[in-house]
Amino acid sequence: MKKITVRYFASIREAVGAGQEVVETAAATLGALRDELIARGGAHASSLARGKAVRMALDQTLSDESAVLPDAAEVAFFPPVTGG
Repeated sequence: MKKITVRYFASIREAVGAGQEVVETAAATLGALRDELIARGGAHASSLARGKAVRMALDQTLSDESAVLPDAAEVAFFPPVTGG
C-alpha cells in the first residue's frame, strides 16, 4: 500500500468538503486511484465520475490516467479551467 496526498480544487473541493486528504491505496496509476475514490460513493463518486471533465496532476505536473503512481506522491483533481 502507498500513502498518497490527494488535493481537491474548485468545485470538486466544494463537493467533497475537504481540500486534501491522505489515502492509502494499492492503485498503480492515476486512473486506478480515481476509480478507488469513485467507489467510495457520495460526493467522491459524483464529482470524479467517469464522463465528467476532471483534470489531474501528479506531483504538480498535469498527467493523464495512465501515469504511474509512486509512493508518497501528491495528486490533484480539479475541473477544467476556462479563461476569457
